[in-house]
Amino acid sequence: MNFRDELTKICNEYPDLKLDFRYQIWETDFLRFYQSQTNYNISKKSYSLSTTMYKGKKSYSFSLINPDREKLIEKIKAGLEIIDGLPEDPDFIDLEDDLTKSEEKKKANNIEIVSLDKKISILDKIARAVKPFNFKVFGTFICNYRILYIVNSNGLNKREINSPIFLEVKAVSDQNQVTVLESYGGENFSTFDETRFIKNLTAKVKAATNEIIDVEPGEYEVVFAPRCIGEYLLYLESGLSARSLDHKQSFFEGKIGKKIFPETVTIYDDPDHPNLINFDYNNDGHIYKKILIIENGVFKNFIVDNYYGRKLNMEKNGADGSALVMSTGDKNWEELIGSVKKGLYISSLHYMNFINQKETSITGLTRDGTFLIENGKLTKVVNNLRFTEKITDIIENITEIENQSYTVPYSSNYDEFGIYSVRMPHVKVKGFKISSSTRTI
Repeated sequence: MNFRDELTKICNEYPDLKLDFRYQIWETDFLRFYQSQTNYNISKKSYSLSTTMYKGKKSYSFSLINPDREKLIEKIKAGLEIIDGLPEDPDFIDLEDDLTKSEEKKKANNIEIVSLDKKISILDKIARAVKPFNFKVFGTFICNYRILYIVNSNGLNKREINSPIFLEVKAVSDQNQVTVLESYGGENFSTFDETRFIKNLTAKVKAATNEIIDVEPGEYEVVFAPRCIGEYLLYLESGLSARSLDHKQSFFEGKIGKKIFPETVTIYDDPDHPNLINFDYNNDGHIYKKILIIENGVFKNFIVDNYYGRKLNMEKNGADGSALVMSTGDKNWEELIGSVKKGLYISSLHYMNFINQKETSITGLTRDGTFLIENGKLTKVVNNLRFTEKITDIIENITEIENQSYTVPYSSNYDEFGIYSVRMPHVKVKGFKISSSTRTI
């Protein structure tokens, strides 16, 4: 009997409990590179189990590394000694009970497809491309392979497999430490365009060899790289959940069906997008479905999970916010930049924090390549800037959207880390507020 079957059997052995299991088999091949040289490579495989047990409206959670039946039973028995003394959650009703399974996607193991030798070969080409400009490359090239089993006392017995790829290259000037960034992610390595990746990175490197300046605080017309608008939307996603609605922290409260952004803005959550890292189920084990969030500027849907769907009497929709996509527009990158008389091109963001989540006001820094745009050209490197803005104002002030989009991957790189992605175009925004310069690059 495999451990997945043991979990089902244990659910039946404790009829007075509701048990919710997440059993994960996780592998990684993690290559770090430093000053254009391989720094280290780690290959690792682990087995872990996360469990929440419910007795009535009381719950207790624990996790195990390298779990087996004996360890799990021991932890459940220990939990039974504790759970009666814990407070109730009056809003808990039940675990996920939709037993519908997705059509499981065939997934290759990218650890095998993108070998260490292949990774090193790609990085060597990138390093040689930036070397004439006196830049070196730093970053990570990661392939994971994960099998997740979702089992609970309501009869859920589901499996999800994914094998994400994460390549992030930071090119750093030997002369003045100016940095620029390029990244790639997804699950289908055949979509990786090595020539385009190197071309995009070297174009930024060339621009980064120009004079370094400060700019004054004020409002600027800016072109945001896909990474930037993706990060803003990931922060905004916290206010799209039914949880934030319940906690009175959602900007979108009372706005379903209302036009709040320009008609050119359409945003959706699509776990089956061919260029993104794909998922079959949300965190509850409900089928993860594509949903519209903003359609032609109109707010359409909250992200509703099992717990808050039951509490707020909303229909759970299986969305998770881990595969956000913005629809493209009708301008190419050259046209976006070329239409700016004086403004900024912002490549990446850093150290962002909410000031007021409900108002979507946020503060943060630019990094890894901010450039002055003069008469439609990138002319100078700009020291890192601090901004304070409302994310909803940024979206409301989008005036142009690029006609192609890019996959941007994100990862924590800690423990049994996950990798997820967004699909975003460049966007042009008016009136972006710069509060100060850090006077550092």
